[in-house]
Amino acid sequence: MNYFSAVDVITTKRDDGVLSDDAITWMLDAYEHGEVAEEQMSALLMAIYFNGLSDRELNTWTDRIIESGERLELTGLSRPTVDKHSTGGVGDKISLILAPLVAACGAAVPQLSGRGLGHTGGTLDKLESIPGWRAFLSNDEIRAQLDSVGAVICAAGQGLAPVDRKLYSLRDVTATVASIPLISSSIMSKKIAEGTQALVLDVKVGRGAFIKSFEQARELATTMVRLGTDHGVATIAQLTSMNAPLGRAVGNALEVNESVDVLQGHGPSDVRELTLALARIMVELVGIDVDPETKLDNGSGYEVYQRMIRAQGGDPDATLPVAACRDDVVNHEDGVVHSIDALAVGIAAWRLGAGRARKEDPVSAAAGVVCLVREGEAISEGQPMFELHADDQAHLQQGRDAIANAVVIGERSVNAEPLLLERITN
Repeated sequence: MNYFSAVDVITTKRDDGVLSDDAITWMLDAYEHGEVAEEQMSALLMAIYFNGLSDRELNTWTDRIIESGERLELTGLSRPTVDKHSTGGVGDKISLILAPLVAACGAAVPQLSGRGLGHTGGTLDKLESIPGWRAFLSNDEIRAQLDSVGAVICAAGQGLAPVDRKLYSLRDVTATVASIPLISSSIMSKKIAEGTQALVLDVKVGRGAFIKSFEQARELATTMVRLGTDHGVATIAQLTSMNAPLGRAVGNALEVNESVDVLQGHGPSDVRELTLALARIMVELVGIDVDPETKLDNGSGYEVYQRMIRAQGGDPDATLPVAACRDDVVNHEDGVVHSIDALAVGIAAWRLGAGRARKEDPVSAAAGVVCLVREGEAISEGQPMFELHADDQAHLQQGRDAIANAVVIGERSVNAEPLLLERITN
């Protein structure tokens, strides 16, 4: 391969030029090995933020990130493999229900998940509220659990797309996170390296989502679907609304309890609706002719959930942590709930202790918010709207301040907006 100058690569993209495959490969290799300085990669990321990447550039960029690490070898399993990725939201506990449910239908679901940051929750944080449960498994343990249980939710190994971890940390401090090609390559490089045959993307849009604009969410979904398809992974995206919190529980142990409720045939209708919509796409992608609703209603999904938790050292029947301090936020007028701001609720849960500002920050297992009202419901003066959970009074007050203006009350009735917005296929 030719030697390139980092300054020349940056200049080409700064001037809206097209980078060659060799230039991209050289730049990422040199950055991985410390031969390109952080400030030079920062400049290239900013140039990409403003000028984007062509389809060919993005494919090459993604390929190089994948090749920087290992691939999880999932061939030879007795079941077809299918995974789901969500771009993150408030109260989004779907993975906890979906992985065992789809496994109950006959697929193998390798859910390599992450931790929460800011107002969005992390699947691993939620499951770590279960006594004994462990997030870190070896590749051999992942394969064995997929063979025996059919579902695994665990942390991605350090060997998976290591260049992406370096790039993500840099994007986080250079205001280049919100770039469609950089988001797409970050998500899809790990999912492709994971080795799954098929993938469903739950792309959130709205107040509580990372992406607020429907057009941008559609562009991200379309880009990721194309990347997956180009790399041999059958991929479909579902755009879903994140204007209001998903379900009633927002917080780690609170969301685990709500997930179990859904697996036992109860729980909020919107959580059930989204779970079944995604599950149906997943089984369709791998050719399984089973309606996931039957497995949810007959308890099969819950049985797989219990086995999945036990396989990772957890006790699915254990009592989960309970907050030392609780308080209700009450309504001050009669009317109808017109909207509940998912972002405000997510920030409140974060301030209560359920989230983190930096990846290394600890989180409270017990902290969070329970939403006691839903959009479109009539509400009376003095009626509780939220139940706040925290480990101490200081965090409780922070949550109370953050959620003070989360609900809009009106006089006339309103229809709740749809949860499922659009399906994106190749």
